[in-house]
Amino acid sequence: MASSNLRIVCLLPSATEIVAALGLTEQIVGRSHECDYPPEILNRPICTTASIDSEQPSAQIDADILDLVQKAISIYQLKTDVLEQLQPTHIITQDQCDVCAVNFDVVEQAVGELTSSHPQLISLQPNLLPDIWADIEQVATKLGVASQPLLTQLHSRVEACRQKTQVLPDNQRPTVVGIEWTDPLMATGNWIPELITIAGGNSLLGAWGNHSPYLEWEQLVAADPEIIIIMPCGFDLDRTQVEGQQLTQRLEWSSLQAVRNGKVYLADGNSYFNRPGPRLVDSLEILAEILHPELFYFGYQDTGWKRFEAGNA
Repeated sequence: MASSNLRIVCLLPSATEIVAALGLTEQIVGRSHECDYPPEILNRPICTTASIDSEQPSAQIDADILDLVQKAISIYQLKTDVLEQLQPTHIITQDQCDVCAVNFDVVEQAVGELTSSHPQLISLQPNLLPDIWADIEQVATKLGVASQPLLTQLHSRVEACRQKTQVLPDNQRPTVVGIEWTDPLMATGNWIPELITIAGGNSLLGAWGNHSPYLEWEQLVAADPEIIIIMPCGFDLDRTQVEGQQLTQRLEWSSLQAVRNGKVYLADGNSYFNRPGPRLVDSLEILAEILHPELFYFGYQDTGWKRFEAGNA
């Protein structure tokens, strides 16, 4: 299919970013309510809504999500009337996490009800970096464009980090805990431990390719990492600064060596770490800057990450 005939609806931010990076921004005709990058797509019709109020406190967001999941109710809804009007040729969604975007079954059912178009469904299933490269390749193939220029560029940036850090001795690889959620406490999972490792750190408490685990405070205290990076799912730096203050209310917080040594950082999880697309390579470079400022400078400080200052919400 010629690119001029493509009408693409992206139902998660990483899909939008993949399609845009492949040079098909103009062919995106619809997006999810969370798709906000690149800025050119902000005028595209929104095809999803959420049942959760993301302005609530973290504990309430988590409780509402668990309640919906236990009731087998989708956290997100599709605007099938908008889809009907858009007549997409392709809809890109995911089958990895019902908390991240519209449930695949919901999309499949909605597509079956469309009368004016019969779009091809493309489902992404990222857990680790190789999965993300495979997703990019799959999207490119199904949309009829080349993936190699983009993948070559992304691979070269990853390798530039890996080559500098793989020679580091163990005593120069700081122990790191990524915080995915502050209340209740969760560690980072999926691709984040892998990124931490490539960036020259020793990731604790989260496992490569596994979903983010809930943590007891005792586990964080026992791990006592040298560096803590707070990157709540879906929050920008300003909201993350506010969320970080919750951690300081715990008596255990001040006992952690990362806190005592001023090695607690905030990262923009919403723009970078939570989106398994091209900007995960930016996320890797952010981690490299934080963990090894003597080796790396990419210029992300104050936009992608910053030091955490307790009491400065």
